[in-house]
Amino acid sequence: MKKERVLSEIYLHRKPENWNCAQSLLKGFQNEFAIPDEEIERFRALGGGRAEGGVCGALCGADYLLGGGHRAELELAFTQAFGTCYCRELKRNKVACIDCVRLADKLVEDERVKGECRK
Repeated sequence: MKKERVLSEIYLHRKPENWNCAQSLLKGFQNEFAIPDEEIERFRALGGGRAEGGVCGALCGADYLLGGGHRAELELAFTQAFGTCYCRELKRNKVACIDCVRLADKLVEDERVKGECRK
């Protein structure tokens, strides 16, 4: 019997690690992509609006898992879902980080099923 993947959202702000949105997404796919803990820790710098251009860290994590080059598609998906893809605006619009992680998780999982990821 195949073990089901744990959704990334359960890792968001989980103690004692206190993973951010980008890290929780990578943690959710750690086994599927063989991501070492050190790589997940490197993504600590992308949470809280610190990702390039101020976009959501979960979006950056998704782009990483998809092998890069998907940022425009991901930005469009976030904007369609939430009205923006920028962390500061997401927070101002009261979009919860967990909702961003859920969307990013779904987008990566959909591509993974189609075989479009970096693995």
